[in-house]
Amino acid sequence: MKRTLVFGDIHGGLKALVQLLDRVTVTENDRLIFLGDYVDGWSESAQVIDFLIGLSQKHECIFVKGNHDAWCQDWLMNDVINDIWFLHGGKSTIESYQNVDFSEKQKHLEFFNQMKDYFVDENNNLFIHAGFSSMHGPEKEHYQTNFSWDRTLWEMALTMDKRIKKDSLSYPKRLLLFNEIYIGHTPTLHYDVEIPMQGCNVWNIDTGAGFYGKLTCIEVETKEFWQSDVVQTFYPDEKGRNK
Repeated sequence: MKRTLVFGDIHGGLKALVQLLDRVTVTENDRLIFLGDYVDGWSESAQVIDFLIGLSQKHECIFVKGNHDAWCQDWLMNDVINDIWFLHGGKSTIESYQNVDFSEKQKHLEFFNQMKDYFVDENNNLFIHAGFSSMHGPEKEHYQTNFSWDRTLWEMALTMDKRIKKDSLSYPKRLLLFNEIYIGHTPTLHYDVEIPMQGCNVWNIDTGAGFYGKLTCIEVETKEFWQSDVVQTFYPDEKGRNK
């Protein structure tokens, strides 16, 4: 049986990713979709990228780009350190690249360059890091940065009045465009929730791996999900993205 497995934000937590993949028991038939933010947090950001490149050679993998990945990509390309990025995990990412040579960095940059802004599967499910603002869908999005930054889609889905029916003129047009939407970007820990959250047809898989949470994978068809241990337990001497 072919499964579609969706992974939340990793944030440099390679040890948690390895544990999670083991718990999921990934097979060669599975399709793996990663929702972005592979870097910035725990100390193994460069190693996460290396691992994912290797993983994609053995499995069908789709890599969506997150806002942290866009920052790292810009640094790898131009060697310019964004001040906000540096304070929000960029410092640990730069340090993880200290012993990575130029050719390896170029290989990683190519990997970042090939990431998708979003992916739509054969069942009209959308996989995107953050969201989109156009009521005509992401392909009509005016501001490309919304793919990795927008929070309005999730906030709308989470707070919508459940009494509004899909055939109502008041039902948000953005939510009607897709069967289901899978996102990361906004940790469920913000809502005191440690597992994937659902708002209407939007599923949030970012369970705060970069902070105090776990790394999560969900199977699209059954909604069965797996989690790593709390990521911080793998890096007891580090703060990750915690202040």
